[in-house]
This record gives sequence, structure tokens and C-alpha cells, in this order.
Amino acid sequence: MKLSEMREALTARGIQLSKSLGQNFLHDGNQLRRIVDAAEVTRQDKVLEIGPGLGPLTERLVECAGEVLAIEKDVRLVEVLQERLVVGQASRLSPSSKKSETGATPVLRLLHDDALEFLRREPRDWSDWKLVANLPYSVASPILVELAQAHGRPQRMVATLQLEVARRLMAKSGEGDYGVLTLLIQLDYEPRDWFKIPASCFFPAPDVDSACVVLVRRARALLNGEDRQSFLRIVKRGFSQRRKMMMKLLKKDWPEDRLAVAFERLNLSPQVRAEAISLEQFIELARVLHP
Repeated sequence: MKLSEMREALTARGIQLSKSLGQNFLHDGNQLRRIVDAAEVTRQDKVLEIGPGLGPLTERLVECAGEVLAIEKDVRLVEVLQERLVVGQASRLSPSSKKSETGATPVLRLLHDDALEFLRREPRDWSDWKLVANLPYSVASPILVELAQAHGRPQRMVATLQLEVARRLMAKSGEGDYGVLTLLIQLDYEPRDWFKIPASCFFPAPDVDSACVVLVRRARALLNGEDRQSFLRIVKRGFSQRRKMMMKLLKKDWPEDRLAVAFERLNLSPQVRAEAISLEQFIELARVLHP
């Protein structure tokens, strides 16, 4: 979908885009192609797309995926997608393979809903799905965390979001962007790759820089069961006041003598701050401190 087609579709329906919904649509064909290539989408894949907008990425996903579930919050855009992709696609199918339900074709299912509310309201097994999306920037982080912490998390997540958030997802201990979001995602996902996307590739151009990240689910879980809860508790408490020593912060949840033993066992200084502790050390700390 070209920029001229986007403008035409919006003008024809009198649609004014909403900043509160983060409606900045990626129209650059090269960037869209890079995203689909990074997701390694095949006909065997089921793809979750959140915030399809006018459908430029959806079009490409439908061409190469076996199944696409696209969740759009703005009912005005749902109507555009229905007309462009559902009706249009169905008209090209043979009579025996016509769509069987409203808002669906053999490849594409279109859902009008708030994606974050949907994920929380209807938990499901996403383990054989891939997330491929230009995420609304205002809810990108909670959506990624929600999917990463799901019982069946997607095998791959390829998401376009704010450059600032992308840097947090890719960060390592000791770096300024390293924090809670880094650890909540990297516990279950390996950050494989990322690339910047210029503001000029979007309509309208956003006020912030953007990037696409590639996250691949770890082959095996690093923590299971109640150890995960200890990990989350330690991470959130440790970064609750970044400039304070972590042992002092953790005293609110664990007795000092247990902390001293744990820190000594992991060769951590009592003066260390959370930002200097690696993912692996946080994992070991969770195991040692778990009751």
C-alpha cells in the first residue's frame, strides 16, 4: 500500500488519525519487506498482528503466512481493512474456498478489539504463533511483556516500536538502557537483531525515532514455576530505585542474613546496584532466595 493510497483511503472516509492511538502507519515497501523477512514467515506459520492500521503489513503477511489474526482497535480502520483485505481477498478466491464468516478468509481473521485487553481477557496458547507487528507505541511494552509471560509464548516476536524501547529490549547489564523491561523479556527471549526505521517511512511521521526488533524464544526455559515469581519480585524491587544499592532494597522482602549469604554465594558486592547485575546472576539470585 503506497503513501498515496493511504491518503486516498483516509480522505475518502473522512478519517482523522488519532495521536492517542499511536496511528503512524509504515508505508515504505523496503522496510515492510525487511520486517517480513526478519520474521521468516512461511505458509506453515500462524501470525498475530496487532495494530494493522490500513493494512500495508497485513497484505504482505497474508501473501506468505498460513494464518493471520489481525487485531485493530479503531472501528473505522476495521471497516477499511474489511473492504480492502477481506472482501478483496475473498473475491479472488475460487467458489469452493470463499470466506465462511464475517471478517475472515482462509488466511486472514480480522478482530475489532483492544489488543492488550484481549490478551489479558482471553489467555491462549501462542506457542506455535509469531508476532509480527508495528505496535502502537503507547502500549508496545505491556503487549510484549504480556506475550512473553504467557503460558504459551510466541516462538518469535518481530515488532516495530520506539527506538528508546528497542534499546531497552536489546540492552546488556551495565548499559544505561538496561532495566526491568530488558529482564522481563530476555528471561524468555534472545534478542537477535534490530534495525532503525526513519520517521519519513511513516504517515504521519512520528515525533520519535523507531526501530524493529527481532526476539526469538529460548530453546528451553531458564526458570520455571515459583522461581519465576521470585525473579520478577527481585527485578522489580531491585530497579524500584535505580541509584540505591540492591541489597538495601531487597531487605523489604528478605531478611538481611539470607541476602548476605546469597550475595556472597554469587560473589556480588553488598554495594552493587541492579543495573550492574546480569540476567544470569538475577536468575541464580532467584533460585537462591526462593523459599
